[in-house]
Amino acid sequence: MVSEEKTKGTEKLKKLAELKASLEIKIAEADTNLDNLKTLLEFVNETLLEKGFKRAELIKPKPVKAAELPSAREQETVIPLKSVTGDLLANLHVTQDSMQLIIAKDKIFNVNTPPFQQFLIERVLNKMLEKDNQAASRGEISNDKIFSYKLVQDGDKIQSIMIRNLTTNRSRELKSSIHWTLEKMHEKRESDI
Repeated sequence: MVSEEKTKGTEKLKKLAELKASLEIKIAEADTNLDNLKTLLEFVNETLLEKGFKRAELIKPKPVKAAELPSAREQETVIPLKSVTGDLLANLHVTQDSMQLIIAKDKIFNVNTPPFQQFLIERVLNKMLEKDNQAASRGEISNDKIFSYKLVQDGDKIQSIMIRNLTTNRSRELKSSIHWTLEKMHEKRESDI
């Protein structure tokens, strides 16, 4: 009886720890989104002021009708991926079921620099594609829901990666995997210079 209560208590603590981790991720994402919105608003205000608008003219935004708002499916969040030193490496443009990685204009990432091919392409993206292909062959998902990605290159230089048919869990996994990969590639490039 005592060990059964102890097991239930342990399971409850484990679930609480998982919930805490999930909440921390959501708060970090919300903080990033809020920072991006504040930066964008600051930029818009500065641009308007440079063009001769006065602050009073900026105060009253035009009301937006619900029909004019993009649907949740169309809404896009831009997540800047930065190095530990604060350098912008790339931006992730994320919607409900897709993601596009766009490398920062001043950064050069070569497809042959580890761990890009070995980790991100082979162990992450190709594994997700393989799992969905197997699920589709078993009839668990339709062919139009199979995970896919497209790497856009200029020679060996990575320009962008378009990823489609994401689930929420995969989206989270990909954000961290892509960020980690770019950080490692950036560190390697910096140490080679």
